[in-house]
Amino acid sequence: MIRLEHLTKRYGDKTAVDDVTAVVEPGRVTGFLGPNGAGKSTTMRMIVGLDRPTAGSVTVNGKRYAEHRAPLREVGVLLEARAVHPGRTAANHLRAVAATHGIGRDRVDEVLGLTGLTAVADKRVGKFSLGMGQRLGIAVALLGDPKTLILDEPVNGLDPEGVLWVRHLTRSLAAEGRTVFLSSHLMSEMAQTADHLIVLGRGRILADAPIADVVAGATQGVVRVRTPDGGGLERAVAGTGVTVRRTDDGALEVIGSTPAQIGDAALAAGVALHELTPVSASLEEAYLTLTQDDVEYRETQGAVR
Repeated sequence: MIRLEHLTKRYGDKTAVDDVTAVVEPGRVTGFLGPNGAGKSTTMRMIVGLDRPTAGSVTVNGKRYAEHRAPLREVGVLLEARAVHPGRTAANHLRAVAATHGIGRDRVDEVLGLTGLTAVADKRVGKFSLGMGQRLGIAVALLGDPKTLILDEPVNGLDPEGVLWVRHLTRSLAAEGRTVFLSSHLMSEMAQTADHLIVLGRGRILADAPIADVVAGATQGVVRVRTPDGGGLERAVAGTGVTVRRTDDGALEVIGSTPAQIGDAALAAGVALHELTPVSASLEEAYLTLTQDDVEYRETQGAVR
């Protein structure tokens, strides 16, 4: 379990993380989202003691990271996969890390197999592709068989098979009762991996809820309707907060009303309905809606000169 209590980090007059309080529970995959500059990396660094909070506190499995006598057995971390001496082989790097915690070679061989690196165990890391480097970083995180796993952009550089592997790995670890905390900019992958989301914007929590609740809460309900009497339906459902728009295929989308309310209004007005379907928003749409006022680095329109 990871517990953040009023966690704050300032750099001069800039507040990177602003009074964040949250609990990352075991037994589920918690996704960590936010625009660039939102404070995600700073938060992760504070969790594992690489940055000191300006205020507040953070504990992992009941203690500050530095208080654990064998932190690798408590917390597995991937923050920067390429932070490895390029002249070392994958196996030697893992053995060196393992030696700091009295972890045997059998476990090194096990994580090499688990991450698909056995065939390149004796290859120098400097020759690794980005995806292979990510696998090595995940292998280091798994080395101590930790209760808690923190992964920053774990699928960066992985091919589709590797992305699927990370998805299955994280979900299986959570199913074992471990705490899994991961960040990603791939919304489609996060939608298939995470059970719960914490969303940051300009250092503050914008959402801390199950993924379904985040999607439902950040987007307006849209209902797709087909009817031979579009004008009649528009008049029937007209009201405060209700918008009707026509689609290219001749259907209508009603925003701000439920299927039951639309059906009742159509029946009362004598309007026949051929389709009445709720339209599910994607996580990407929900995320963009949620963070639209908290993007620090925004695209500007104009020609490149």
